[in-house]
Amino acid sequence: MVGDARPSRVRAGGCRGGVGSRTSSRALRPPLPPLSFLFVLFLAAPCAWAAGYKTCPKVKPDMLNVHLVPHTHDDVGWLKTVDQYFYGRRLEFANGGWVMNDEAATHYGAIIDQMTLGLRFLEETFGSDGRPRVAWHIDPFGHSREQASLFAQVFRSLGPAPSFFLTPPPSSKPRPFLQAHPSLALPLALSPLKTLPLGLRKGEGLLELGNVEGKLYRSKHTVMTMGSDFQYENANSWFKNLDKLIQLVNAQVCNQLEALAGPAANVGPYGSGDSAPLNEAMAVLQHHDAVSGTSRQHVADDYARQLSEGWRPCEILMSNALAHLSGSKEDFAFCRKLNISICPLTQTAERVIVYNPLGRKVDRMVRLPVSKHVYLVRDPGGKTVPSDVVTIPSSDSQELLFSALVPALGFSIYSVSRMPNQSPQKSWSRVLVIQNEYLRARFDPNTGLLMELENLEQNLVLPVRQAFYWYNASTGNNLSSQASGAYIFRPNQKNPLFVSHWAKTHVVKASLVQEVHQNFSAWCSQVVRLYPRQRHLELEWTVGPIPVGDGWGKEVISRFDTPLATGGLFYTDSNGREILERRRDYRPTWKLNQTEPVAGNYYPVNSRIYITDGNMQLTVLTDRSQGGSSLRDGSLELMVHRRLLRDDARGVGEPLTKEGSGLWVRGRHLVLLDKTGIAAARHRLQAEMEVLAPQVVLARGGGARYRLEVAPRTQFSGLRRELPPSVHLLTLARWGPETLLLRLEHQFAVGEDSGRNMSSPVTLDLTNLFSAFTITHLRETTLAANQLLAYASRLQWTTDTGPTPHPSPSRLVSATITLHPMEIRTFLASVRWEEDG
Repeated sequence: MVGDARPSRVRAGGCRGGVGSRTSSRALRPPLPPLSFLFVLFLAAPCAWAAGYKTCPKVKPDMLNVHLVPHTHDDVGWLKTVDQYFYGRRLEFANGGWVMNDEAATHYGAIIDQMTLGLRFLEETFGSDGRPRVAWHIDPFGHSREQASLFAQVFRSLGPAPSFFLTPPPSSKPRPFLQAHPSLALPLALSPLKTLPLGLRKGEGLLELGNVEGKLYRSKHTVMTMGSDFQYENANSWFKNLDKLIQLVNAQVCNQLEALAGPAANVGPYGSGDSAPLNEAMAVLQHHDAVSGTSRQHVADDYARQLSEGWRPCEILMSNALAHLSGSKEDFAFCRKLNISICPLTQTAERVIVYNPLGRKVDRMVRLPVSKHVYLVRDPGGKTVPSDVVTIPSSDSQELLFSALVPALGFSIYSVSRMPNQSPQKSWSRVLVIQNEYLRARFDPNTGLLMELENLEQNLVLPVRQAFYWYNASTGNNLSSQASGAYIFRPNQKNPLFVSHWAKTHVVKASLVQEVHQNFSAWCSQVVRLYPRQRHLELEWTVGPIPVGDGWGKEVISRFDTPLATGGLFYTDSNGREILERRRDYRPTWKLNQTEPVAGNYYPVNSRIYITDGNMQLTVLTDRSQGGSSLRDGSLELMVHRRLLRDDARGVGEPLTKEGSGLWVRGRHLVLLDKTGIAAARHRLQAEMEVLAPQVVLARGGGARYRLEVAPRTQFSGLRRELPPSVHLLTLARWGPETLLLRLEHQFAVGEDSGRNMSSPVTLDLTNLFSAFTITHLRETTLAANQLLAYASRLQWTTDTGPTPHPSPSRLVSATITLHPMEIRTFLASVRWEEDG
């Protein structure tokens, strides 16, 4: 801010409808200190439509530049569906992503995918002029460290001088201009009074506010946001007012097969396949009212509809690709309900195709619902492999089990035939112990609860007690009227209640699995199992419908109690990637007055949570995003289900329940016990396998040849050599007619060597790495693939110690690349597909 002896002036300029800029000045009446301001209306999309950012007004170095940012936030589904919100709208592309994703409950791979999809749309629609240089991430329910890390890589592509604004979390008090007055639900045309920030009237006080802002920052730039949620439903009136004021942000498998098969995946014997609808539906689901569950029920139903409709063209694509790569046109079938043991085709299917999306081979147990018979299973080479048919105690139904060995980025086809005149043998046991060559789990004979876990390989023994509890949901008390609801977790007391102090148990022991079936109540059960060669204990829980006939809302947890001395510390992942240390009842940057001892210590858990005493580590992997905590030393808990009877008054207007009897949920927790020094290798590689689990496809067999001159094959790998354990194939997808998008990631952090050199840099030669295609040209890009890395630049921040240096990106001179710990590198690869697939 620079003083000026002349009367205070307001100089304004902006992009009006994308057709140019204008400036004007007007003396203001209120007596103020002599100041100079430049008010700038920033409209990213209209400016870009006209001629990039050149049409926007230039800043004045000798003035305080006040940037007026018209903004709103229309959720991609919340109280209305996304189509209802955006029908007939004028859109502002506020951060370039397909949505403004949630930061707590999303996986980093999905965040990258949706940002890439949105930025690519802008590039293809508006050209380079549509590339965002200023981004706005509003209403993300708080900020995660991994999100910031990803933005630092994505938005190095914003341009020569990128900026990014993050909205303060709800717990902080925003500055007056950060939100409009609550009464300003809809502005009146040509009424600037209705569009001004809180406390301002026709420009009176505007300069005082600018003066205050100018004193708080060293920069000569400040932002005044104009609007709030749903404030531009009548967009025209808003923009007129601003003018007047101036004058005064399971698709991987489908994508991989599309890349491996090339054009044959999109058009083939099964019709026209397309990955775009599923990618778009997945991107929408990263929105904070979708993945977090804070939308109305009919909107949640619409999210499910989008996902289902996106999956159908993907099934066609996958069928085309599998026929092309296997050389056989089978009648492929996809069972969407295998997680609840429902798939009619498994009664007659003779072919089981198991596709592995990882860059390394996997050994995975396949489970298929079958009838009461014995089956013969053969591997891709025709060799008989061990199999079992086990009876499920709760339903008396049967499941076929066999272990599938699947090559990297490829598939194996197993044949299954029924043995006549034979019935499976029941394999009950009364001994409450299950074990394999690596682990042993003991259960209390009096309660049926898990009581001890032993790692036989590392000679570790840990008492572990696991049980289900529920918190009684608050409906408000003398401290606060806040109820627990879709947005708010607020139990009415610190200690949860047992679902049951004991469990009715059945033990199943067969050659390929050992299981303890626990029944805690009519609405809560669990299967604890061990497979051969498995280094983790699997807990498959089924919860619901939660009873609420007593008038109490319930929030159900699974809790693990151990004697580990953890000193108030526990650890959670950040968006499925980096690990964060959490300290109970503590915040690192301010003195915490803890008024919510349970909810105030809950954190997002996207893939794992663990506790350690420095020698021994207990890790629990999740198959979905959940809330978790350690509310006392040696304890871990994860929220598995909720059913509430009151709305929490945060806008949804519905209690978190389902009409009728309610919903039931099935999920898995994987429990690992390791020495602390080697635990990272175990949980990182296992989490990778859980996020990208193999896809099972069924067929009856007897399909015709895809090409008469090429013999069918029963096994395929898209890689000529496996990737090292520390390298993750994050993305392989079609980008253009002869171009693929390729992302490779070093998935270990510094200090996670685990005795296996996992944290060291890894050098890869991409030449002839893939078997289905040959890379003819390679270009490295920014993380979102919307700008070549060689032309990207970073914003230079000036701190108290001077400018922060950023090394220039290294030039890609060959197909040999090096990945450093936690580094992700993105490439556009020109390819030529092999004719025989």
